[in-house]
Order: sequence, then structure tokens, then C-alpha cells
Amino acid sequence: MLSAEEARRLLCRLGDHIREQVRGAAGIDMAAVAGATAADTIYAIDQITDDGLLAWFDQHWPDVRIVSEGLDRPVDVGSSPSWTVIVDTVDGTRGLMYGKRPAWSLAAAAPLGGTLADVVAAAMTELPIPKQGAADQLSATGASPGVTAERIDLSTGARRTFRPKPSAATDLEHGFASFAKFFPPGKPRLAQLESELFARLGCRHVFDDQYLSSGGQMYELITGHDRFVADLRPLVAAGALACHPYDLCAAMLVQRAGGVVTDPWGRPLDAPLDTTTPVAWVGYANHSLAETIGPQLAEILGAYLDG
Repeated sequence: MLSAEEARRLLCRLGDHIREQVRGAAGIDMAAVAGATAADTIYAIDQITDDGLLAWFDQHWPDVRIVSEGLDRPVDVGSSPSWTVIVDTVDGTRGLMYGKRPAWSLAAAAPLGGTLADVVAAAMTELPIPKQGAADQLSATGASPGVTAERIDLSTGARRTFRPKPSAATDLEHGFASFAKFFPPGKPRLAQLESELFARLGCRHVFDDQYLSSGGQMYELITGHDRFVADLRPLVAAGALACHPYDLCAAMLVQRAGGVVTDPWGRPLDAPLDTTTPVAWVGYANHSLAETIGPQLAEILGAYLDG
């Protein structure tokens, strides 16, 4: 069985492969609907990256059980897999296909049969919009502190390391923080919960930036752009499009960088490694923010769910 460090390197190689597939598909109609799974709508750009996924693992990592948004069920590569690898080949498809914002390729590895809490290696790879000249890749293992971060020059392939650093702010004033409320179902109630929380915290100037990608939201926390994000859609709009475990498979990177990721009540985030479980989650740039905001959010949610 591979080590966690070897798994991390393979997840990065997979991200590189997917990034180059996306760059090579720049001339297609990315927004064309190619199909649907139990998890989500599949667009043309998703189809391109999903189609080659099993072949990549067969060639580079043939002892895994693959769980992916683009697969109807888990698929074993090799006769006796020892890893579960969960993949979201393109997280943030809708922003990428209109050239609005980069998407992210997310992947994580856990021992076979593990859950989100058992992930031992993860990687997230930026999938750039066409005009970008560079793209980032972040990865980590559970065995070592910190995050390995590289910025890739897309014209030369040269890589340079950098050190991402979450915000050290102890409040949200004059910073970016938001509740995920991308779609009409649940939006009025989510906005109401958001307003109630910010009022309790005494916030008057908080900037809202809706990054339609869980990977993108995590990146913004890791790099110090955002201080707080809450995705509570499964609690407010049951049955509507929500976050799934593959969207959060790289959550350990936030924690390795110094941030905090929890469920809405402040407990450790966990979920089965599947493609259908709706997951609500909260991310904080640092422990001070988690200690200040977390109890207030839990109290507000408790009153809402009991009401």
C-alpha cells in the first residue's frame, strides 16, 4: 500500500492531468448539457474530464476504489483496492464554462471504506479560465503540518512554491464572509439567517462574494481572501442542489493551513465518501473566528430548526 505522501503526489498528478484536459477543451461549448447523474447535471466540460478518469487510474494507480460525481457507482480499479479515492474532476463548472471564474479539481484518498474524517491526503488544482497565465495547486497529508502550494506558469510549466496564509482577523468587519445562497430555493431564509448572525456579531461592513465552487470557497479561506463561509443549504432547502462529499474532499487543506472546518454545530466534519449525501459545512479562517462565531451560529440554527 502506498504511503500518504505517495498518495498526495499522485493526487497532484491527477490534478495536473485534468487541468491540461480542461485547457485543451477551450474551443468546445463547455455549457452544453451532456447528461445527468444522481448527484448533478453533467456539462460537456465535465464529460471530457470524467471520460478519461478510469483510464488514468488504470495506468497510474491501479489499487483504488474510485468515487466520482461522473460515475453512477463506485468503481474498483485493480482486483484488490486498498484506497478509496474520491474525485470531483471539475468543481465550479458553471463559473468556468462562462469564463467568469476558475474551477477546481478536487481529490482525496482514504483507506478503503473510510469516511471524510479518514482522509489522509488531498489535493486541489486550479482549472483556469482561458485568459489566465498561471494556476495554483494545493496539497497536504494528514501526517505533516502545513500545505504544499505551487503556482504553475501555464506557458512554460515552471513551478514555484508559495505560502498561503489564512486571515488572522478576529472579526468580520471590513472582510469577506458569506452564506452560500446560489439558487432560488432557500435563498430568502439563508439571507435572513446570515443577517441575524452578522447583527449578533455587531458587523456593519461585511463584503459578500459568492464563489460558486466549494473548492473555490476553501481556496479563498486558505489564501486569506475570505474569513468565514457557511453552506447550510441542506438544512434550509431539503432536496435542492447542495454540497456533496466530493465537493469537500479537500477540506483538510483548510485545516492544515491553519483554518477550521466544522459542521454547522461546531463538530468535526464527517460524511460517507459517496456522491449523494447532502453536506452542510462551515469554514473559518482561524480558531479565534471559529470560537467567536460558531456558538452564535449554532444557537441561531437551533432556534430555526426548533421553530
